[in-house]
Amino acid sequence: MVKELEGKVKLVIKFFPYRYRDYARIAAEAAVEAWKQGKFAEMHELLIKNSPRLDRESLIGYAKELNLDLERFIKAIDNQEGASIIERDLKLAKELDLYVTPAFYINGIKVLGVRDYDYFKEIILKELQNAKKK
Repeated sequence: MVKELEGKVKLVIKFFPYRYRDYARIAAEAAVEAWKQGKFAEMHELLIKNSPRLDRESLIGYAKELNLDLERFIKAIDNQEGASIIERDLKLAKELDLYVTPAFYINGIKVLGVRDYDYFKEIILKELQNAKKK
């Protein structure tokens, strides 16, 4: 939908590792580093597809699969180099009273849980129409 409505919508992704889920934090670290190396979407897809295999060795395997700079990747996840980004996003989630993923905001409209394409498109098109009226 972002491609379909290019120039009219913007997708912003925030990190929200679930604190009671094994490996959620290190998986978020892996996603941050993949983002820094230009492969966030690909890493996110692998994390979802391969969950719950999100241990350190599995993450390194995914990084290899994506041809990431492995030395940099391993250093980043081992040293929690994405911590400030993750903590910033966790603070925002707390301020917004978010407790589930996925969670979306479309011009302030909160949408919780998995929704289909048409659900999002209806809200977005309505918001675009409202913006034209202003």
